[in-house]
Amino acid sequence: MRYLHTMVRVTDLDASLHFYCDLLGLSEVRRMENEEGRYTLVFLAAPKDADRSAAERSPEVELTFNWDPETYSGGRNFGHLAYKVDDIYAACARLQAGGVTINRPPRDGRMAFVRSPDGISIELLQEGEPLAPAEPWVSMANTGSW
Repeated sequence: MRYLHTMVRVTDLDASLHFYCDLLGLSEVRRMENEEGRYTLVFLAAPKDADRSAAERSPEVELTFNWDPETYSGGRNFGHLAYKVDDIYAACARLQAGGVTINRPPRDGRMAFVRSPDGISIELLQEGEPLAPAEPWVSMANTGSW
């Protein structure tokens, strides 16, 4: 048995791809459109996995976009997706510059939380040892829920 992916339903595919790919840094590795079922599936991989074969990749995120509008709730009930990043401060600065709220800033140089456009909680963890505490993150309060 091998863990393959986590599926997240999204309401705006373009906004979600902007968040997950342009801001968070994931790469689209495949896409499936189903006319009969009226949905699009987009599979995303972490940058270090994007060039590997499907059998060699770490688990992916599957964005499911249903063409007919639906209201989804319970983003917090889902839990969260977690990614290790090379520089948590740079990752948070890039997300913040893209208009993303840093819900739990990386005050400790180790962990932060943000939310996707659909309210999915994303945990960012510093690769290796925590970075030395630095401003503006040390003084930044939590915002909203994470």
